[in-house]
Amino acid sequence: MLSEALTTARSNADATPPYLLELIGRAERSIEDDPMLTRRYLGQVRDFLSGGGIDPMDRVLLPSAVPVAEGGPAKGGLAAWQLRRVRDHVERHLDETILIDDLAEVARLSPGHFCRAFKASTNDTPHGYVVRQRIRRAQTLMLSTRSSLSEIACACGLTDQAHLTRLFRRFVNDTPLSWRRTWQAA
Repeated sequence: MLSEALTTARSNADATPPYLLELIGRAERSIEDDPMLTRRYLGQVRDFLSGGGIDPMDRVLLPSAVPVAEGGPAKGGLAAWQLRRVRDHVERHLDETILIDDLAEVARLSPGHFCRAFKASTNDTPHGYVVRQRIRRAQTLMLSTRSSLSEIACACGLTDQAHLTRLFRRFVNDTPLSWRRTWQAA
């Protein structure tokens, strides 16, 4: 299925929107390392092709953590209110240092129990989730501002541009500068 979509998209490259080609490429690159991420990318491709009302920005941003159990809380996971409070706390404090102890306190759990429950709910560690959200914010800032990558790194709670570049390459498989040029042109 993925290879058919790639073949069709490549043969119609002039008519295919760049973000669709990028999503398919991301799915192809992540298929071995992260099947859940691949499913998310393919879901975004499916939604786009079926005309589902996806926010255009979500088409190019790194996806957030994917819940394991659709339709309800995961067994051993966080309650909906806990997950919502943790996500809100992370969003408000992305430009600062975020400690696991602080997140556990927000969820009213011990740090060890919080980490296990968070992983069960999101299929990601708390640290992995925070880093993913920092990269998403960096992507948003790269598309919506003319700030330098160094300024964007600081606004996302990262130490410097090199730190942003290392994490960005790990999560997006591209450098921030190259990604910015691709998507600003699109």
